Order: sequence, then structure tokens, then C-alpha cells
Amino acid sequence: MSRAHTTLPSSENGSKLRPMIGAVIYVRVSTKEQTENLSLPTQLRACEEYCRREGYEVLERFKEEGESAKTTDRTELQNLLKYCRTHKGKIHFVIVYNLTRFAREKYDHFALRAFLKSLGISLRSATEPIDDTSTGKLMEGVLAAFAQFDNDVRSERTRAGMRAALEQGCWTFVPPLGYLNAPKWSGKSLIRDPERAELVKRAFEEFATGRFTKDEVLDKITRLGFRTRKGLTLNPQSFGRMLTNRLYAGLIHVPEFDVSRRGDFEPLVSEETFYRVQAILDGRVQRQRLQQLFFPDGVVFDGKGFVRTGVSTHAFNYLTPDLPAENNLASPPGFEPGFWP
Repeated sequence: MSRAHTTLPSSENGSKLRPMIGAVIYVRVSTKEQTENLSLPTQLRACEEYCRREGYEVLERFKEEGESAKTTDRTELQNLLKYCRTHKGKIHFVIVYNLTRFAREKYDHFALRAFLKSLGISLRSATEPIDDTSTGKLMEGVLAAFAQFDNDVRSERTRAGMRAALEQGCWTFVPPLGYLNAPKWSGKSLIRDPERAELVKRAFEEFATGRFTKDEVLDKITRLGFRTRKGLTLNPQSFGRMLTNRLYAGLIHVPEFDVSRRGDFEPLVSEETFYRVQAILDGRVQRQRLQQLFFPDGVVFDGKGFVRTGVSTHAFNYLTPDLPAENNLASPPGFEPGFWP
């Protein structure tokens, strides 16, 4: 392991004083890795011991908890880079436990490395022989490539496992509103959300009647208390996506994994209801509406299920398709055909 070579200044009595060599420590764990002997205290201890051996003064420690190294958009990593910028000239080294703690993508690794170099800062690993010599740089490149390889292998295994689970009817992603992750002992991947499932079902069934627009149905379930998991009201775009989600009919459809099959969980709506909703959304079935009818004797059908006269009120529903007026000549029982407003 190479050391920084510096010319030591003389003190007043002629003795040589070692100049301060500033370093910052960066440690990171994901939730899974906390159980694999890569906890933050383990990493921090190794990095601090490395600094003591090399004679570096630790100026700051950055601890990243539960964030993946697949991206550089990490809270503490960004704080570290900012700290290095604002303390340029005082920091000589960034110390990590190993290179996988720093980055798992080799392009990210070398981009970060180049940024640190522009500030006069070198990267060191407490457990790997890297430095600024040609051999050290070669070793760093090899280790960065292996970190990328390990990341790719993990991703492939994860995707393979997800596809196998989907092919068995198990939903492996975040449950949509109306469902919750099922306990492992249940033998299912999803269970009904007691707080939202009935409102999701009601939304599908109301829209499937053809009597209401999407906005009207959304407004109705919102007034009944339907909220996202963050307690927010559902926006129209998200509601539109909800109405096209086959999962509510108990069907898994993930083109990315080329999987289409029935799920291992209970559907919230029947397939008949789901496909009628799709037909209405696609315009293959005309949405029905409550028409306002006027009749020669002054009786008014006001579109809310009532016929008002000067004497009495008779309740009934009269649905007509959204078609031109000339195609809608039928009248409520007991009344002569009228005309359309």
C-alpha cells in the first residue's frame, strides 16, 4: 500500500512535523447487507483503522443507510461530494470499506473518481490494494469491473426469480390500491385491503353501468373516503390507470416478463365487469346516460329518476345510450313519446 510522499516542514527546534493529511470516510449498507457482516459499525471501524495506519486525519464521516449503489443519487454520497467541493485543498482522500460501497456501476465509479480527482482527492479502500500507481489503478479498474459483474449477476438472478414467481401466479411488485401483501403462510401473494377493496369494487361496478363518467365515479368514491396509502386523494390519471389494471380481475399481465396468467389471489371484480369497463373506455360500448325528457303535457323527466307534475312525483330510472336523438324515441312506461332537449 503506497503512502502519500510529502516534504515535511521544520519546526522551530528543527524537528520535522508531519503535515495534516485530511480524509473523509464513506460507508454504506442496504437493508439486506446489514445481515451480511457489512453493517455500518463494521465498515466504519475498518476505515478508521486504515486511516490510523496511514496517518490520515478523519475530517468527516458519511453514513449511507438503506440506499442502493446502483445510482449516484444517494443522500449521503451527494453530501460527501458537496463537502469535498467546499473543503477543496483540505481533503486528500476518500476512504471506503470496499469499492462496492462506493458504486456498483463501473461508469458511475469512474465518473465519481474523475470528479474527486478534479478536486485533488484520491480514492482508497480499507480492504483492497488500490492507489495512484499504475498497478493500483489497474487493480481499481479490475475491482470496479467485478463490482459491475456482481451487480449484473444479481440483477439477472432477481429477474429470473421474479419471472418464476409470476409464472406461478404470485404478484411480485407493489400491490395496487385495494390489495395488500399477503402473509407467507397464506399461500397467496395478495389479500384484500379492508379499507379500500370495497371502494375499488364499487368504482368498477358504477362505471360498468355506463351511467357515470370517470370523473363522476372518482368524485363519488373520494367522497366515500377513498385515499392513497399516503392519505392523498387519487388524481384522474391514476384512477384511469386503475380502471385498466387487469390485476383487479385476478389476472397477471406483465409483458416485460412475457407472463399472462391467472393470479393466486382473489379478484376484486368479475372478468365480465372488468371487460365491460374496458369496452366503455375504448368506446366499443356506448356509455349510457340519464336523459332529460319533456312531454307535451308538461311532465318533466329530469334525469335524476323523477317525473315531476303539478300533482305527484313518480320515481323511475330511464337509461338511454349516448346516440343521436332520432335513435332514442322510446319513452318511460305510461308516457307518450316526447322530444329531446
